Amino acid sequence: MPDGEAVLKWGVERRLEFIEFRLYWEGGVNRSDIVEAFDVSVPQASKDLTLYQERAPRNAIYDKSAKRYIASTEFQPCFLKPDAGQYLNQIRSVAEGILASSESWIAHSPPYAGPPVPARGVNNDTLRTVLAAIRQNQAIEIKYQSLSSDDPHWRWIAPHALGFDGFRWHTRAFCEVSKSFKDFLLSRTIEVRSIRTSVVSPKDDDDWNELVTLEIGPHPELSESQKRIIALDYGMRGGRARIHVRKALRYYALRRLGLDIDPDARKPQDQQIVLLAESATARDKLQNAKGEI
Repeated sequence: MPDGEAVLKWGVERRLEFIEFRLYWEGGVNRSDIVEAFDVSVPQASKDLTLYQERAPRNAIYDKSAKRYIASTEFQPCFLKPDAGQYLNQIRSVAEGILASSESWIAHSPPYAGPPVPARGVNNDTLRTVLAAIRQNQAIEIKYQSLSSDDPHWRWIAPHALGFDGFRWHTRAFCEVSKSFKDFLLSRTIEVRSIRTSVVSPKDDDDWNELVTLEIGPHPELSESQKRIIALDYGMRGGRARIHVRKALRYYALRRLGLDIDPDARKPQDQQIVLLAESATARDKLQNAKGEI
């Protein structure tokens, strides 16, 4: 919001952000866009557009032929901090069904395609029970199928967080069988039959509460031109990028970055990046970080 202006109500400010979003990313906006997105009256939408012009007089010009306001050549964001990453995430979330199209501010999404993500069969009741256990610091008895055994077994766990490895959702929990914190895939939780108060504190999960830094850089055998483009791809500065991750999720982060194998096993053009440095405490605990896979 421009300096010196009166504080706006939250609903009004959101609509002004919406106007600016459409002007910046799509080049224009009209009253019906506001009415449809916020379920307000046409007069209210007109007031919002008038207020926007008062607060940002150089940003929008009314196009009589198109009957909409278009972004001027002097446009400068006042209410919104445009973020390309957030915009692209909206496109992907809508395409993958994570976000309803009615909940997105994008009106004209470009054609989009991405690699298919296999659907994971997470039971609604299981997730609901795990969420309640996290909120209320409870332990739950679950029937869990681990790949380390042929048949599912009952065990008590005390969940305290959710995690996502890029493909699968799991809960981070204390396992009373192994007496340690592990990852339990929600899709492999077959049944829940008992609940009780937990005596374990989430603060005791050192691997979850500690962050490690993974420092990556372009593969050293790439050409200088190739290194520059890889640095641009990953937002590197000085040929390096730092990624902060919970120690418990370190294994998943390395796997997703393609750093879980020997970098010499693939051609530099395929490997692209290498791990330059990381927190010393995480390196010798990679196997423990895998948890219950």
